[in-house]
Amino acid sequence: MYKLIKPLLFALDAEKAHDVSLSFLAGASHSTFLTGLLQSCFGNRVPDIPTRLMGLEFRHPIGLAAGLDKDARAFEAFSALGFSGVETGTVTPKAQPGNDRPRIFRLLEDEAIINRLGFNSSGLESYKANLKRRRTQSVIGGNVGKNAGTPIERAYEDYVTSMRQIYKLVDYITINISSPNTKSLRELQNAEHLDDLLLKIKETQGKLNKVSGRYTPVALKIAPDLQADELETICELATSHEFDAVIATNTTVTRPDTLLSEHKTEIGGLSGKPLNEKNTDIIRAAAYHLDGKIPIIGVGGITNARDAWDKLMAGADYLQIYTSFIYHGPAVIEKLVKGLRSRLDHYSCETIDEARKKLKKD
Repeated sequence: MYKLIKPLLFALDAEKAHDVSLSFLAGASHSTFLTGLLQSCFGNRVPDIPTRLMGLEFRHPIGLAAGLDKDARAFEAFSALGFSGVETGTVTPKAQPGNDRPRIFRLLEDEAIINRLGFNSSGLESYKANLKRRRTQSVIGGNVGKNAGTPIERAYEDYVTSMRQIYKLVDYITINISSPNTKSLRELQNAEHLDDLLLKIKETQGKLNKVSGRYTPVALKIAPDLQADELETICELATSHEFDAVIATNTTVTRPDTLLSEHKTEIGGLSGKPLNEKNTDIIRAAAYHLDGKIPIIGVGGITNARDAWDKLMAGADYLQIYTSFIYHGPAVIEKLVKGLRSRLDHYSCETIDEARKKLKKD
């Protein structure tokens, strides 16, 4: 089906195609008939590989990364398509338009995308209203960021505000300090800012846990462009502050020499196939520093089951995709999970963790 639709979508401007697709999926999300139809055509074809992390149960280890469903309009449809988890957002406390258009570019020859959206968001009120209509049993995450006009020294206020507002509406919360498209945001990854930020976030989580009687895990999303010592420091701080997961990684501002597309020099974050090896290296390094104390959600460049398997064996406990979904449609979910199931069967293992431990021994 997607093979028929893709040429029409790719004939449009990248952001226009995104808007059209999301509007359709948002409409489908309001209809139990349409989500049921999507479930029958796509979701039911995806096998189960039970995966547990952050105290949450996922049907299998492939989820949707943040960025596609920024305002939580279409998570019901994305779940029906077969994703075991959907990370909505990034949402900012106040509505903001993001950067000027054009701000999404397809790198067709490279199976990649460059975006400089800049946290375009309808704001918390609209986001919460959409989440309150939730029916799906799939895991739903909420990715939060700061408004462009909020100074770095007060960034924690935006994160804490969003946490308070969505704490009971999502299954986990992601703190996004790694987008390259909001000015100075990545400065929050510096130790001088990060220690205090993580402290305030965990204090807020503790208070909300006490008041609500429920524990909503909090994950930290990091950039792929960190130096070795920076990554080590971030992992140490995430561990010391007892974060529930590290998401590795966001998009990259680097440009591999192998890029072929005419859009390769556009400013913004690069995602997709060219990020694969770099992302796997970051996962491996993060797994070494975290030493099993905190789970890792791997994101970046996954286009086939081999890519997914390599990241899981490098130390990821769960995976998210974005760009490969744009290029290959819903069938990529089934393809990835079936490919992972086949590898598990080959090693006579039931879970990813079991396979990783077995291969380490071998």
